[in-house]
Amino acid sequence: MSTTILAIESSCDDTSIAIIKDDAILVNKVASQAIHEKYGGIVPEVASRQHLVNIVPLLDQALQEAQLKMADLDAIACTRGPGLLGSLLVGVSFAKSLALSMNIPLIEVNHMQAHVLAHFIDSPVPTFPFLCLTVSGGHTQIVLIKDHLDMEVMGETRDDAAGEAYDKSGKLLGLPYPAGPLIDKHAKNGQAVFPFPEPKIDGLDFSFSGLKTAIKYFLRDSSKENPKFIEENLNDICASIQTRINTILCNKIKTAAELTGIKQISIAGGVSANSGLRKLMTDTAKEMGWELFIPQFQYCTDNAAMIAKVASYKFENKDFASLEIRPEARMKI
Repeated sequence: MSTTILAIESSCDDTSIAIIKDDAILVNKVASQAIHEKYGGIVPEVASRQHLVNIVPLLDQALQEAQLKMADLDAIACTRGPGLLGSLLVGVSFAKSLALSMNIPLIEVNHMQAHVLAHFIDSPVPTFPFLCLTVSGGHTQIVLIKDHLDMEVMGETRDDAAGEAYDKSGKLLGLPYPAGPLIDKHAKNGQAVFPFPEPKIDGLDFSFSGLKTAIKYFLRDSSKENPKFIEENLNDICASIQTRINTILCNKIKTAAELTGIKQISIAGGVSANSGLRKLMTDTAKEMGWELFIPQFQYCTDNAAMIAKVASYKFENKDFASLEIRPEARMKI
């Protein structure tokens, strides 16, 4: 029997709606919020209000593109967390309203679990068990995946996330938000000539707050000696920042692979779209004999297709949510 699920993602500043029918993603619509650029970062209240503006038109577009009606849906899925509470509240409330009005099941999805299962949207797919380095603006984790819905967080950041380190460093350089893709762009034309420290954190946990501080003072001191230092060395500074952040990430996943003996390795989340990280992980995979998996670019950043994929597995298990579910800013996989 065919199953059709509509999924909603609203954990941060991107509103997204996708529809999955059995194993196929029929449509994956995303509405981004450029309004945050002028603030140099995401303003939670503004984000939640923009979700209210975007979500109904996006639903209409998704149904039209998939050539479906609401009556064709078998379930509604939504991101419960983690994320910005106001943004999550819009998506969860909308999903609950749809499920109630149609008397169909509601499925709650963990945003980070969805990033991991984005690897199962298209072939080739990893086999169990595998390790996933999940890196985004708000999260940095190493996850052991034992099955589609059985995951264990082996390490995570103790303070800031890798994506935040990119964006905050870019702000220090005077780059507009979001700065991560711009650092990646400038780094392609530069060399990693400025040595930034690698945090000495035992185990598989991460820390990026000290690195951000080191970058801040380096730029301050260098600019005192030469007011045009950043302007004259922008490409090399970006290459140096990107190299350090990415080597921190890569070194930790190497340690995890050595500890577990697992050679099926994947990366996911918004930062996995970074070309420097992709190249470093690809080179490391060849060196270490790993089989490396990286989702398509459209499934790296926040999107509802990954929410739909998790929901399809939960639907098979009849793992439905109570209509009393509440959004959560912080959740464990």
